[in-house]
Amino acid sequence: MSVFVANESGTPVDEEGLIALARYVLGEMGVSPMAELSILLVDVDAMEQMHIRWMNEPGPTDVLAFPMDELEGTRMATHPGDEDPPEPALLGDVVLCPTVAAKQAETAGHAMNDELHLLCTHGILHLLGYDHAEAEEEQAMFREQARLLAAWRARAGG
Repeated sequence: MSVFVANESGTPVDEEGLIALARYVLGEMGVSPMAELSILLVDVDAMEQMHIRWMNEPGPTDVLAFPMDELEGTRMATHPGDEDPPEPALLGDVVLCPTVAAKQAETAGHAMNDELHLLCTHGILHLLGYDHAEAEEEQAMFREQARLLAAWRARAGG
């Protein structure tokens, strides 16, 4: 599984930790080892511009996910009984804003890395088709997010 990180935020971030988390989440979700994921870390201004352009909402946000449209019909996950292997494909991009994450982490009373891990997991789930527009979808997505993060923390030792 290829995970690429580009830190254009100006904020020091544990990039290797994000890569390890992303690989773990993708593996747990049954995504093909041939998949590629891009994680982009941006500053507040860049995130605000993307939020306005792509979501038509003002102000910066914490995470945006941009799935690749070309994946329609491409099998990214393995399932019992599959005869053909999954095809290699670019899963998409997760964009994170460490400055927004740091503020949210302070409010929540945990470390910025914990918040970035939560946001990265959230973004990956969006790339995999999860959403939280409806209450039922939100429950399913946040339950899966919590499960993945708890397992990751237990595996990572904290």
